[in-house]
Amino acid sequence: MITASDSPLYVLMISLHGLIRGYDLELGRDADTGGQITYVVELARTLAAHPEIGKVDLLTRAIPDPSVSPDYSQPEEALSAGARIIRLPFGPKRYLRKELMWPYLDELVDRCLHYLRQQGRLPDLIHTHYADAGYVGLQLSLLLGIPQVHTGHSLGRTKRERLLASGRKQQAIERQFNLDRRIAVEEDILKHAAFVVTSTRQEIDSQYGIYHNFAQQRYVVIPPGTDTKRFSPPGRRKIQSDPQQQIDRFLSDPDKPVILAICRPDLRKNLKGLVNAYGQSPELQEKANLVIVAGTREDIRAMEESQQQVMQNLLLDIDKYDLWGKVAIPKQISQDAIPELYRLAARRRGVFVNSALTEPFGLTLIEAAASGLPFVAPDDGGPRDIVRNCRNGLLANTLECEAIGQALTSALADRKQWRTWSANGLLGVKRHYSWDAHVTKYMKEMRQVLRRNRKVVRRHHALLLDSGKSQMPLVERTLISDIDNTLLGERASLQQLMQWLSRNKGKLAFGIATGRPVESAIAILKKWQVPQPEILITSVGSEIHYGAKLIPDMGWANHIRHMWRRDDLQQALTGIPGLTLQAPENQREFKLSYIVDPDRMPTIKELYRLLGERKLRAQLIYSHQEFLDILPIRASKGHAIRYLAYKWGLPLENFLVAGDSGNDQDMLVGNTQAIVVGNYSPELQALKGMHSVYFASRHFAAGILEGLRHYGLLEVPVSTEPQMPDAAESEVPHV
Repeated sequence: MITASDSPLYVLMISLHGLIRGYDLELGRDADTGGQITYVVELARTLAAHPEIGKVDLLTRAIPDPSVSPDYSQPEEALSAGARIIRLPFGPKRYLRKELMWPYLDELVDRCLHYLRQQGRLPDLIHTHYADAGYVGLQLSLLLGIPQVHTGHSLGRTKRERLLASGRKQQAIERQFNLDRRIAVEEDILKHAAFVVTSTRQEIDSQYGIYHNFAQQRYVVIPPGTDTKRFSPPGRRKIQSDPQQQIDRFLSDPDKPVILAICRPDLRKNLKGLVNAYGQSPELQEKANLVIVAGTREDIRAMEESQQQVMQNLLLDIDKYDLWGKVAIPKQISQDAIPELYRLAARRRGVFVNSALTEPFGLTLIEAAASGLPFVAPDDGGPRDIVRNCRNGLLANTLECEAIGQALTSALADRKQWRTWSANGLLGVKRHYSWDAHVTKYMKEMRQVLRRNRKVVRRHHALLLDSGKSQMPLVERTLISDIDNTLLGERASLQQLMQWLSRNKGKLAFGIATGRPVESAIAILKKWQVPQPEILITSVGSEIHYGAKLIPDMGWANHIRHMWRRDDLQQALTGIPGLTLQAPENQREFKLSYIVDPDRMPTIKELYRLLGERKLRAQLIYSHQEFLDILPIRASKGHAIRYLAYKWGLPLENFLVAGDSGNDQDMLVGNTQAIVVGNYSPELQALKGMHSVYFASRHFAAGILEGLRHYGLLEVPVSTEPQMPDAAESEVPHV
């Protein structure tokens, strides 16, 4: 149990697509602005009101697009005393549908890290919604050591199965929805998440159950709540006149009971089946009017193509059955007016209908129940749970319009049954579907996750901060050192340096930058009893990993992939005199490594000309007059450090860097505070006299300590007498 002595918890929620604000939600405007938006806003508000929660940030995309409200470009919006919406810009300025956001998500990861540095505190939990936010949250969780909770809302594998079953071609599906990447990301999220929030048991079995990384024990059913302050029965109060007038102006006999449908104009919502059911039943037309609220629109011709098709078919079917005067399809119903429509339908003894072909949950059914309005819904997924808990309506086979019609007729036929259903719904929502009940169960699961996380931290105490979270977002400085012949070489001074790093833990992060692959780097550090660094720049800057778990920086990999043609480069250099490929274990995805015979090898300038003739772009790193590394044009130790400065929001001048050879050169120049140890290679002689490049007289780690003293970070005097390397382990070979 979290005690009162613990500091209030900080939850970071991430939901990226659609249009998110705290009032007048534009639900139904497009396929991306639906029930998920309501869920995340209400969850953020209610969670922030819990006594154990100090702050909830709902992070989404800033959209400075004149085609949408300026609200969506505001950096911050308060939701309640402890909750707010934070909008960070990434990608183009225009509003994007979710399938087009994938190329820009790594940019958002970096912006999130900057934002958290500004907060001066890391979240205790990251809760992500849908696959796009899940990807960002996964990277943050891995980088920062913070547990991730995920809510999928809808899943790529399920969507692909449904589209294939409808007759769509695999290539067309992939071109439109980018499902291969989405599904791969979902698999990674399900493998990593501390727990996954679902709405129903059916969602776990039928949807998550088809994923390779499905693990039954990590799924928790927590049905969404409904705001009973907004959704409530009509009672004796008068219905607001504006929503009522928007409906009644369509109807010849507005006092009849109302069959109410509220959904997006989406083929899956099966509005065509509903209109056919109503149009084919004179009895149903006699008993009730049909009211369809299908989002908002200015002009059907300006809607998305799929929505245009739904709306056009709807109007054609209304005309086909001559339902004018019996059907209302208002153009503009604000979200503030939706509760009034439920109350209006309940006042007129009507019924709510969800005619969708399939329904994973059914939030509108809960809203209807909270308004005292019985419902007819699909005999599938979420509605089964809701009917079992609330006992306030009927399930029907919505694949058949006759079944929809029969269920609606039955629901309207018995007034006594209607009253029983209405009362049951109010009680069932209060017991099972209030936001307070949702958050109570959510907090129970959250406590368990945080307890488990603290146990893991205690096991890895020697390697991690007390909180278990990464130091990087909050440190003031970072020391990055080459390994071979810089950090390592003499044990006494190395031990002094490790003690200094330990004393400055929390304020300063420690990293290495080496030509070695990561596995080799870890092995040699372990041999010399160096604790695991927070940052590992390996393979001459072509890879970045973090912490004890060696979390790869996917943003860096995606960044350096630009113009990299590894196979073509290797082929171009085959047979060049003086170049011999190093062993396979020294070759990496973004690095080609050669042993060099300097007397036979062409000059670096000649090699660049050879590659240029073949339209190949790469960096050539020549070191110790013995090794040549071929890297992507964006990859090097120096580029990696500048990337880290940007990613973690730490000024470049706050990076201390230490090296001894040519492959360290580009990280030693510029705005970093550089230390060249006394046993440096001749390639670095040209740096003497440069600003912020200190040449130490001492060797190995003693040279680093001397440099720290030079920059005012070490008060203990350091002897200027050169150090001799340890006889048994000196001159560790470059790899």
